[in-house]
Amino acid sequence: MNEFSIICRLLGSLWYRAPQDPVMAPIYGLIRDGKLAQNWPLEQDELLARLQKSAQPEDVQADYQALFGADDARVAPVRSAWVEQGSEQEVRAFLTARGMPLGEAPADHFGLLLLAASWLEDQSAEDEIEAQETLFGEFLIPWYETFLGKAEAHAATPFWRTLAQITREAIQAMWEELQENEEEGEEEEGEEGGAA
Repeated sequence: MNEFSIICRLLGSLWYRAPQDPVMAPIYGLIRDGKLAQNWPLEQDELLARLQKSAQPEDVQADYQALFGADDARVAPVRSAWVEQGSEQEVRAFLTARGMPLGEAPADHFGLLLLAASWLEDQSAEDEIEAQETLFGEFLIPWYETFLGKAEAHAATPFWRTLAQITREAIQAMWEELQENEEEGEEEEGEEGGAA
């Protein structure tokens, strides 16, 4: 699994799954033990140290429920709540067309979109970069700043505020990388066309 996939999978899981979900125990263990920073591909040591200090299970869980979990959640974690004419069905159709298995949960959930980016990376299809660019460009970039800003503003604990900062920087870095890859691909195509 490459760095892009690791970042998307880890951040996607943290946003998508409630902290008390048994699947999340190893991830929160890594955070609390300070081991996440050892393998983290981005230069975010200060933020990761802050995340470690604030990873108190009860507080993190209570805040997650208040922010995203309840019917009266403070922050809607789905794209369709933030993007005008943004529908869950178009995200579902996009991911289904690429073979990603989806359950009943909304396909346009912020965390699920990051998990989808990891899934696309791991599938390594020929149009993987193009699919990731579409995923980011159409389904994440237009609303991630607003969503993360609201999460920061409404979070009662430093954990979720810090995670929002880490996620914002990570998405910016990955989006830049995707755009660089696209430019390199276009240059290569141009060279091949010129040689023909």
